[in-house]
Amino acid sequence: MNERYARQVALPEIGAAGQARLAAAHVLVIGAGGLGCPVLQYLAGAGIGRITVIDHDRVEESNLHRQPLYAMGDVGSFKAQAARAAVLRLNPAIAVEALPQRLTPANAATLVVGADIVVDAADSLAVTYTVSDACLQHHTPLISASAVGLSGYVGGFCGGAPSYRAVFPDMPTRAASCSSAGVLGSVVGIIGSLQAQCVLQLLLGIAPSPLGRLLRFDAGRLAFGGFEFHGASEPEGDALRFIDAGDVVPDDLVIDLRSLDEAPVSPLATALRFTAEQIDAFIATHPPAGRRVVLCCHSGVRAWRSARQLQSRGYARLALIALAETAA
Repeated sequence: MNERYARQVALPEIGAAGQARLAAAHVLVIGAGGLGCPVLQYLAGAGIGRITVIDHDRVEESNLHRQPLYAMGDVGSFKAQAARAAVLRLNPAIAVEALPQRLTPANAATLVVGADIVVDAADSLAVTYTVSDACLQHHTPLISASAVGLSGYVGGFCGGAPSYRAVFPDMPTRAASCSSAGVLGSVVGIIGSLQAQCVLQLLLGIAPSPLGRLLRFDAGRLAFGGFEFHGASEPEGDALRFIDAGDVVPDDLVIDLRSLDEAPVSPLATALRFTAEQIDAFIATHPPAGRRVVLCCHSGVRAWRSARQLQSRGYARLALIALAETAA
């Protein structure tokens, strides 16, 4: 057995057979930022045989306090490619594929179907719902996490457990991000390390399984908490789903919810311009009909909130686009 893994192979929960399972595994990691960095480091260190990392972003100096895979020389490089190089320096015996692109509704299913486990470290609710839907469809375990400020959580979804959508059927009315609310590097390090632990626990069959469980950490109280959600039911009826801009068809009624100051020109040529505060005006001039209404905004949060308003007024065919997560 490779001396590199001797200390973990010595564990009765792992042994040579467990190490072989890790070497045969393929893990898809979505996001190579604050959460993705510890995930990638610990999965590579443990000997996961194949890792695919997808991230469209580039390294910025403001990332370095919480993303220790990168150094000043990486600033300006694609994170996926810089992460691959760093991970292979750590463990050149594994295979790492770097995809410097976004995960979108158009490519999510293809990426998910080829993985044994998916790690959501993307810091985007639109991506989380999109990848959870794909994981539920393909029965693939999803380890999803988020960290902002001094707290965060990690949960195990799909793969036989309820989906993210079952546990969180609605987006929050306002979604904080690391850039808007700040974050402590050690907090994302703890949450990302917990994600890596959940992946290893699943692959090695160590009980209890992280699937159907959510673990919270609050650095402000130096406390852990959480809950189990094995009994959560998948939402009934037509769920609000994110689609790709390329999925829009000529008969769709498209609404770009961004203001003209925010986005003077919409990438969707046929889009009407109504802000979230003007949805009543849209309803007054476009009563419910058979056409699908597609709501667009930057992150997907306003689109989700406005779609809920439309549902309450009788609109049945709705879809969402997070313009930050599309190629549009």
